[in-house]
Amino acid sequence: MNKVQNVLLVVLGLLMLALVGCAKDKTSDEMKGVQEGDVSTTTTLESLDSESIGIMEGRTSGPMAPLYFDFDSSAVRQDQLGRMDANAVFLKSEGVSVRIEGNCDPRGTQEYNMALGERRALSAQQYLADMGVAKEKMTTISYGAEQLLLQGHDELSWAQNRRADFVIVK
Repeated sequence: MNKVQNVLLVVLGLLMLALVGCAKDKTSDEMKGVQEGDVSTTTTLESLDSESIGIMEGRTSGPMAPLYFDFDSSAVRQDQLGRMDANAVFLKSEGVSVRIEGNCDPRGTQEYNMALGERRALSAQQYLADMGVAKEKMTTISYGAEQLLLQGHDELSWAQNRRADFVIVK
């Protein structure tokens, strides 16, 4: 009887491990939707709300926030205006200069990504200038796809890499 109980315990333990190991991961389901083009999931990921999905915030110096862009675009998105307004308030109130770094995801040629990164940095600079930040306090540089934050080949990784960072230089 002791042998039977031991075998049953081992079988029960293996069964529990198998059930726990097979549990569905919500993140995997969300990413599957992105890869299949599910618009609602893509919109959620595109907003890059760091509090809801735990995304890092680029290489931007705090308390500023990076500016995220749509694929193949250098236009400041509506959902990013609050970030840019907060960055402008900070830059106008502090005696610091900032380097605006334009970044791209790895899709596209090196030349194209360098040009797109430059357009993104210049777009961010122009927005801040329009908000009253002195242009002499800002410089721009494009890294294209040379300084990726995430190396993945999925929409979440690509979206993280499509950004302008704001780095305090003095």
